[in-house]
Amino acid sequence: MRWTRIMKRMGVAAIAAVMGLSSPVTMITSHAAYENVMGSEYDNTYVIIRKDPTGKVGKNISVPVTIKAPDYMEDVWVGFSDEIEGFYEMPEDGGKEAGLQNRFPFEINESTFKPKKLGNLNEGSTKTVTLSARVRRDMAEGYYCIPIAVYIGGPENTAEVDYINVWIGGAGSGTGTDDEEESTEDVAFVLGEGQSTPYGTYPNVMNFGINMRNKSLMPAYDVTVSMVLSRSDDEFPFKINDGNYDRHFDVIESGQTVQLPYSMAIRENSYTGYYPLKFKITYRESMDGDQKVAEGPGAVIHSGSTGGSQNQSTDTTVQSKEYEFYVHITSKEKEDSLGDFNENDRTKARIIVEGFQTIPEKIMAGEEFEMVLRMKNASTQVAASNILFTLEPEKVDNTSVFSTESGSSSIVVNSLGAGESTELRMKFLAKAGIDQRSYSLTIKEKYDSPEFKNAEESVVVDVPIYQKARFSTSTFEVMPESIEVGGETNIMFGVNNTGRIQLYNVNARFEADSIKTTEAYVGNIKPGETGNVDIMVTGEAPTADDGKIKVIISYEDENGEVTETEKELNLFVTEPMMMDEGMMGDMSGMEGMEGMEADAPAGIAGWMADPVKKKILIAGGVVLVAAAAAGTVLFVKHRKKKKAQKEEEEGIDDEIS
Repeated sequence: MRWTRIMKRMGVAAIAAVMGLSSPVTMITSHAAYENVMGSEYDNTYVIIRKDPTGKVGKNISVPVTIKAPDYMEDVWVGFSDEIEGFYEMPEDGGKEAGLQNRFPFEINESTFKPKKLGNLNEGSTKTVTLSARVRRDMAEGYYCIPIAVYIGGPENTAEVDYINVWIGGAGSGTGTDDEEESTEDVAFVLGEGQSTPYGTYPNVMNFGINMRNKSLMPAYDVTVSMVLSRSDDEFPFKINDGNYDRHFDVIESGQTVQLPYSMAIRENSYTGYYPLKFKITYRESMDGDQKVAEGPGAVIHSGSTGGSQNQSTDTTVQSKEYEFYVHITSKEKEDSLGDFNENDRTKARIIVEGFQTIPEKIMAGEEFEMVLRMKNASTQVAASNILFTLEPEKVDNTSVFSTESGSSSIVVNSLGAGESTELRMKFLAKAGIDQRSYSLTIKEKYDSPEFKNAEESVVVDVPIYQKARFSTSTFEVMPESIEVGGETNIMFGVNNTGRIQLYNVNARFEADSIKTTEAYVGNIKPGETGNVDIMVTGEAPTADDGKIKVIISYEDENGEVTETEKELNLFVTEPMMMDEGMMGDMSGMEGMEGMEADAPAGIAGWMADPVKKKILIAGGVVLVAAAAAGTVLFVKHRKKKKAQKEEEEGIDDEIS
């Protein structure tokens, strides 16, 4: 099949050479040439030729190809055939015309032979598709025979090849126009070419016409121009009195200009200014072809189902762009084209906080800090100008938690383009008496956008403020203040939270060389409350210094960081007192004193031998015993009193948290 088509094209060139035509592939006429030169056996099967397309050397050319279905054809694609060997080879029958080589008239690129989808065709129906290419600059003026590939059942199938003649004008000829080079689509129109903008004044009726030119290379048939109407006074300035504003033309030839006449009454609520009138154009590419819709210059046309056979295809490709033509109306003036800002209108700029920092990073109550804000216009298209930023701190008891050095909290930025950022800096003083927490800082924005004035927005950032932990201790109570090694003493005192934040996991640790290291856990202490320490400390070695005992009080903050504070108290630890056997005897009565006379040392025996000294020694022993007994009684009473006091406090608040 492929070789048959090659021989068919080579035969065309050979016959043309034998007939002595001016160009080896030049044809005299269009469809008749295939019958007269090649014979009826080479007549086109699918391609119908009504008019030969024309082009110009070095310019784009549009080649409308009309396909008529001899029977039902499914998934039809049409394009230039890439089997062009006959344009580049000498014929095998011995032809000597050198011009046969390289005579394909179009430049070849990746899209030259790419077919276009035509769709399904019922028997007897027709459809038209426009192919485009650029004419080579080295071509001579004349007719050229172009192979057309018709794919049935999809572009992957083998193509059937028909032919069409095109006329190529020389570079200096009048063939072709600048529009032809730019327009390679099916049909395209130009509105308002060569005319001024129509003007109208309320309440007069406005009579005007619109020039419309077919700038494509092929005629348009059954053309209907429909004006797109609107009920909005801002979009459409005319009263809608008629039910139909369509304008119809049976045919508009290539390059022909027609006029669309209108007589319209101007609306009472219209405003002075320019109004775009929108149009939709429907047409046919052939007298019996499908109707199509042209919705803008360079538009992809979509096929309709009107016209032609009742059973023809209705494949469509939608194009949204519309033709526009402007008119000017003089009516009442708008009150303010800028207008006050409307919260529901979304065309304003969007100014956000891109980020912020404080110097220093951790702000203590009662200290000064600098706020650094990075503000960004997050809009991608809308700019902002005359921007007033006002920073308003949160209020506690009707008083701002932050104050400024100058007393002013406003900053002005002249402009902020779409996507741009700016930096704001302001110094504040945090109030000393505020609680430890985060406080809000509101950034109020007032600015102008191109379409609105006095737009207002606000954004909020949270600024954490910290308080210093403070506490005091009550007087240390040590009972007794002197103990022997191995003996115990009771230490008691209170830890008062004098700050504004809670102290967590309060602990008291006692350290010295003379005692065993001992700890007392107090727990959590709320602001204004007291935690009590009550602990027994054991002597471990005699005091070798001034008797100072370290009391290390520690607590945690809300982040778990530990802080320690060191205090001191006095406690003496002594060696245990050594007594001999005579002194360990019963000294509770006078009877025991006689027993001491025999066993006492010489010094004590001398005292005991003297009646006066004997009485003094006995009295001294009694005093020592009484003093020891009294100290023991006082200590026990003090312990009982403290225990009762502690039980009473626990009855009020079982746990200090």
